[in-house]
Amino acid sequence: MKVVVLALALALVAPDLATSKTYVYKYEAVLMGGLPEEGLARAGLKVSSKILISAIAENTFLLKLSEPELFEYSGVWSKDAYIPANKLKAALASQLATPIKFEYTNGVVGRVFAPEGVSTTVLNIFRGVLNVLQLNIKKTQNVYELQEAGAQGVCKTLYAITEDEKAERILLTKTRDLNNCQEGMVKDLGLAYAEKCVECQKNAKNLRGAAAYNYILKPVAAGVLILEATVNELIQFTPFKELNGAAQMNTKQSLVFLEVQKTPIVPVNAQYLHRGSIKYEFASELLQTPVQLTKITNAQAQIVELLTHLVTNNMQMVHEDAPLKFLELIQVLRKSNLMDINQIWNQFKSKPVFRQWILDALPAIGTSTTLRFIQEKFMAKDISTYEASQALVASMHMVTADLEAIKIVEALTNNNLIVENAALRQIVMLGYGTMVAKHCSDKIACPVELIKPIHDRISRAVAEQNIDETIMLLKVLGNAGHPNSLKPITKVLPIFGTAAASLPDRVHVEAILAMRNIAKKEPRLIQEMVVQLFMDKALQPELRMLACIVLFETRPPIGLVTTLANVLKAEENLQVASFTYSHMKSLTRSTVAHQSSVAAACNVAVKIMSPKFDRLSYRFSKAIHMDAYSEPLMLGAAASVFFINHAARFLPKAVVAKTRGYIAGAAADILEVGVRTEGLQEVLLKNPDIDNNADRITKMRRVIKALSQWRSQPSSQPLASVYVKFLGQEIAFANIDKVLVDKAIALATSPQVQAMGKDALRSLMSGFTAHYTKPMLAAEFRRILPTAAGFPMELSLYTTAVANAAVQVKVSTTPTLPDNLNLAHLLKANMKLETEIRPSIAVQSFAVMGVNTDLLQSTVFIRAKVNSILPAKLTAKLDISDGNFKLQALPVVVPENLAAVHYESFAVARNIEDLPAERIVPIIPADLLEPLISRQFISQAESILSGSASKSSEILSDVVSGMQPIIKSKLARVEKKYCAKLAAMGFKSCFKLESEDAAFIRNTPLYKLVGKHIVTVTIKHVEGQQIERLEMEVQVGPKAADKIIKQIDLSQEDETALGKPALLKLKKILAPGQRNATRSSSSSSSSRSNSALRMSKTVVYPLKFQKDHKKQAMVSQARSARASTSRSSASSFQAIYNKNKYLGATVAPSFAIVFRAVRADHDLMGYEISAFLDKPTARVQLIIAALAKADNWKFCADGVLLSNHKVTANIAWGVECKQYSTKLTADTGLVAKSPAARLRLSWEKLPSAFKSYAKIVYQYIPSSILAGLVEGKEMNSERQLSLIVVATSNRDLDVIMKSPKRTIYKLALHLPMALPLEAITGLTPFEDNTLEKVRYIVAQMYAAQCSYSKNILTTFNNRRYTHEMPLFCNQVLAQDCSPDIKFMVLLKKDNVEQKHINVKIADIDIDLYTMNNAMVVKVNGMQIPINNLPYKHPTAQIQIRSKNEGISVYAPSHGLHEMYMEKNSWKVMLVDWMRGQTCGLCGKADGEVRQEFRTPNGRMVKDAVSFAHSWVIPAESCGDTSECRMRQESVKLERQMMVHGQESKCYSVESVLRCLPGCHPVKTTPVTVGFHCLPIEANQNQSEGLNSILDKSVDLRETTQAHLTCSCTAQCA
Repeated sequence: MKVVVLALALALVAPDLATSKTYVYKYEAVLMGGLPEEGLARAGLKVSSKILISAIAENTFLLKLSEPELFEYSGVWSKDAYIPANKLKAALASQLATPIKFEYTNGVVGRVFAPEGVSTTVLNIFRGVLNVLQLNIKKTQNVYELQEAGAQGVCKTLYAITEDEKAERILLTKTRDLNNCQEGMVKDLGLAYAEKCVECQKNAKNLRGAAAYNYILKPVAAGVLILEATVNELIQFTPFKELNGAAQMNTKQSLVFLEVQKTPIVPVNAQYLHRGSIKYEFASELLQTPVQLTKITNAQAQIVELLTHLVTNNMQMVHEDAPLKFLELIQVLRKSNLMDINQIWNQFKSKPVFRQWILDALPAIGTSTTLRFIQEKFMAKDISTYEASQALVASMHMVTADLEAIKIVEALTNNNLIVENAALRQIVMLGYGTMVAKHCSDKIACPVELIKPIHDRISRAVAEQNIDETIMLLKVLGNAGHPNSLKPITKVLPIFGTAAASLPDRVHVEAILAMRNIAKKEPRLIQEMVVQLFMDKALQPELRMLACIVLFETRPPIGLVTTLANVLKAEENLQVASFTYSHMKSLTRSTVAHQSSVAAACNVAVKIMSPKFDRLSYRFSKAIHMDAYSEPLMLGAAASVFFINHAARFLPKAVVAKTRGYIAGAAADILEVGVRTEGLQEVLLKNPDIDNNADRITKMRRVIKALSQWRSQPSSQPLASVYVKFLGQEIAFANIDKVLVDKAIALATSPQVQAMGKDALRSLMSGFTAHYTKPMLAAEFRRILPTAAGFPMELSLYTTAVANAAVQVKVSTTPTLPDNLNLAHLLKANMKLETEIRPSIAVQSFAVMGVNTDLLQSTVFIRAKVNSILPAKLTAKLDISDGNFKLQALPVVVPENLAAVHYESFAVARNIEDLPAERIVPIIPADLLEPLISRQFISQAESILSGSASKSSEILSDVVSGMQPIIKSKLARVEKKYCAKLAAMGFKSCFKLESEDAAFIRNTPLYKLVGKHIVTVTIKHVEGQQIERLEMEVQVGPKAADKIIKQIDLSQEDETALGKPALLKLKKILAPGQRNATRSSSSSSSSRSNSALRMSKTVVYPLKFQKDHKKQAMVSQARSARASTSRSSASSFQAIYNKNKYLGATVAPSFAIVFRAVRADHDLMGYEISAFLDKPTARVQLIIAALAKADNWKFCADGVLLSNHKVTANIAWGVECKQYSTKLTADTGLVAKSPAARLRLSWEKLPSAFKSYAKIVYQYIPSSILAGLVEGKEMNSERQLSLIVVATSNRDLDVIMKSPKRTIYKLALHLPMALPLEAITGLTPFEDNTLEKVRYIVAQMYAAQCSYSKNILTTFNNRRYTHEMPLFCNQVLAQDCSPDIKFMVLLKKDNVEQKHINVKIADIDIDLYTMNNAMVVKVNGMQIPINNLPYKHPTAQIQIRSKNEGISVYAPSHGLHEMYMEKNSWKVMLVDWMRGQTCGLCGKADGEVRQEFRTPNGRMVKDAVSFAHSWVIPAESCGDTSECRMRQESVKLERQMMVHGQESKCYSVESVLRCLPGCHPVKTTPVTVGFHCLPIEANQNQSEGLNSILDKSVDLRETTQAHLTCSCTAQCA
């Protein structure tokens, strides 16, 4: 080995290429792609030639190909032979014969030079030869690594050198790791939005490549001579885990020394231009689709031909090859210039169909030509705003984001025509951010100049307080995701400056969301930012929750996640705590490889946090994450939903839903929709006509003016806002506010819109025909990488679709409508609508792997074709005055295949010069198929036209499976067919499946994809059953009787059925113990033993159900005899039924519905439905009957309202409704003193299948649900099910379910909302207004309640504290704290310990208090006698009513659901939309129990007494009209304290209730407040007053005395 090193050192360590000599080598390169197994088809190519190399100057050489040959391969490996590509060789002969120059120093290839006439594709072939010559030989090492340049880029290369001393040869081996490249030559197209998963690729790569180079070198005088070089490069790809097999692209090169010639190479007479280096240069393959190869001779003519073909063959239905033709059109357009496209546009712009095809194809060109064309045509007003919008939205995502395209979009953002149009400006602005994001997606450092104009704009917008513009620009920055945008984004966040804090919350929201795309590139920077936001408890909860969302999208490490968990343990805001906890917990269940580290971290964090967060109700914010992922397939999907609530309201403040997809080690956000409902719930539920006059508001503001440092809640936000993101890019958003709603209403009611509606109706009446066609390039994902031989290898996925709908519509009316038609004319006319529609769709998808250039293609590909058409011809008739509606489905010409899916895999080879010689070979050759050993079973279910006792002959046929598995052959092949005959419809439908794949080689997903699969759905008419049409007719009103086709007779008695009750009674008498014994044995056997494992325990529920129906009958003895006999006993239903079994005999039907098939032989087929209502007996009857003559099947349902508390129904079906029957009874009652409802189902006979279905359902009930149930011991009826629900409170239920074999209880089931028991069981306050009654009941379900009893006050958030009231002073009990101040409730105590309540609402004051043990009501100072109640406000929805022993005030439309007061207690109930907007003694009703005690200035105090006293309305002086003689003061602590090592004097920062000067306390109470301390020598400026000290921090908490009662002297001023 030392000898080798010495020899190399003496030889200057370089291959010898002496001057004045021409070295001749034999060169061959073979590329082959496909599956590695022999016997399957592959595609490839071969290049062979002599290589001539000679020096023309120092370190500069010429390289020439001599006698080049090109071969194509598409056949079964290794059976078929290569096919010479002579025509292509002839076309490239001049380029191949042109020598190129290259610099070569010490074995390293430098710059490459070639004439302009040599195309980049041909030059890359030369680079493949130079790649073999690249040798970095070191003098002192035999084994070493380095990053070496080559055709594939700069990649990690390992050298190993040995010596064959006998043969005097040096053996050199180098291997190149193509997955470890410092500068990889890879081009991704359409993958800008994909996020790579580094963790997923550590153990298994989807794309893996390596190249091995072997050299035999001969030492010569001037260095070493390359005698032979061989290259073997293997690149493998699989969309699944690579252990399951992969497709391969194998490149082999050989270079063998032949001789040395003395004749030098003569360069051509042309200028040699610098054409790069040894690295591969991407050429026209970037614009060449690998699906097809098109030779473009006359671009304009070919475009015209393709457009004509597409328009002509896709008018009535989509042609099956339309997607491929559309892709060909895109390919020709890509090779055309702007001038050609302009000429095509000018030729066809006046033809709407051609025009639309051009506009749909333009975005798919994918170059800046598209944007320039749209810009020019919109400026020239050649395209409409709608057309421009449609084209721009697609272009922003499909055009390659080079610098030229970005400049065009930037120019569009400043275009006046676009700026004036809000919709277009939104598209262009958001699109600019998208273009920047795509441009920077594959760059380590992205130019900041691209995003700087947006930074400047947002600075101006913030300075000018232009909120809408600021939000727009933040969304642009969010789309761009540029790391340098972080600084301008932070400037509008509230934690980074006072200017930002003054901006609305919706600006802060957009700023946080704008960091999400930045987080994908710089997760650490974003983590630091959002953690600061999350930890800042002064921020709005919504902002903190959004910060949590962004944080977990950065996939934080376990240390950061556990830190959050520790912080949450002391979190005061339950909305934030609930959201973060639920987010972490849902992520623990993630199975996606991308989220594995986060899932593990969250699993630890959840165990640290308190489990009580799990028990928070649905009113608190939640995050839900669900995903499914297959590790072997590397395929998965995820969905996340974030519910962000603000004040425990029923309707969340914001909802964000996101879907995400995972495939082949990459991930992408698919779709995201966000909705904010800031003011929507309030608008939906509150009264829109609230009096907002200044007097009312001033009156309430005067009351609260005296409160210490009063701060109102922020005003309402816009009604709602929504945004949509696609592939992580925001494409549209809208703010719904009053201005927008007013504009929409004005537009809808404008004369122009009404005139358009009339014109559209007239057009329909004259006959309307339309053909709508929409082509789409749905997917174009490409990865192009060079091979060692200089040819590009491509992996791509294409999906194109064309949808078509041919529509014909005609409307006719009787009588003819007048010219000045209006809605009244339409309601009186008999309208007929005739329509025929033929929707069809064709989709083709291609997955390609192989060599793709604009000269030749050698690929293996999978093609999937989907074609479907579903024609329909319908006629609808509507006569509103007669109450008739008829819908008819008429026969249409149906193609043989309604839907077909063809899936095939091929190997293909073709070149541009000989397209007719294209070779397409199935990857699985036909000779692998052995004779099919199978039998085909096709069964068709025929209608049974016999008098079946169990079902109608028109209950359509069963579908019977066809074939048994076929295979015992070399190839996995399946062929099955399933058919069903639908007799009533007159046709037969078949589903056919043919499948063959390569799973016989390896049973893995990749090999299952390779092969041929065909699925077809066919439909054919059944001979001999001519169906003219299908009809559905609905008749309402008195004419319904005329539509009943089949006469109903239910009077016949079934003797067998009648005899059963007597036999049962006899059986009970003869064997009284038999029934109990049977049940006892059965209940103790298998049924109970099986359930015992799944139930928690066994109990007996001791309370019985007491029926309200029976109590009503007992107190109604004075009623008529008929009522008492027919409605009070258990047999009342049967008595009513026996009097008239068929109501149709005496009562006209309320409505009739007929479904029927009209046959050519006039035989009746179908069903009729008739309904009857008998008001005297409160009975309803519904009958469904088969129309066929021989079919007596019927379904009968009878229901009777026996009282206000009981309803009974009988359901029977079968022959004349006598085969099966059930009885359903629902009634209300009491269990103990709790209201209850009971539902009972009893039967005599049921189909046996019902029992089987019940067992199946029971087995699928999760054990977690059954674990919360308990089992009882009662003995139940054999043929009865019973369900009893007991409302033990308005939020808790006991559920008892009884079956023949067991009784199951679910006790203390907590409800997420309160049941309005009083509103349902008793009288509601709005009996004369149904809408308000419903509004009241719904509001009560979600109302927040504050109550007081026995000196204990329970807040809206259910926080309790003892409340000692000061004498004669008003306290704010509850009020609307928004600027609207819709209501205010004040509380006061007089000298006899009586409570006074004052309600200020609308334009009235309501006073409630007790006098002489009786309630007193005053409205605006005037007493209203109790006997005169209810009081109703003349204009507003406000009522005052007596209720139990007290008085209630109802004003739900004003936010106050109910204010109830009686002698010793009171309660306040708020409507749901007022949650979070109230303040006072009852709190904010926001669910934040830990933040309950907030004073009027927003400070949160610890002491309940201090909190209650802060809401006292103080007196200004003793001359105050109120008798209150107290005020709020900051008190000085009586003793000095040692604080921070200094002797200090302390002042309370929380106000304390004290008597006015000149008054002294009679009664006091201790209160603990916070004190701020100053050094004893410091001077406290008393002139600053109370406000200054109240803003100070708390140094300590001490107890002082608060005054409750004061006695004043004459000195009190």
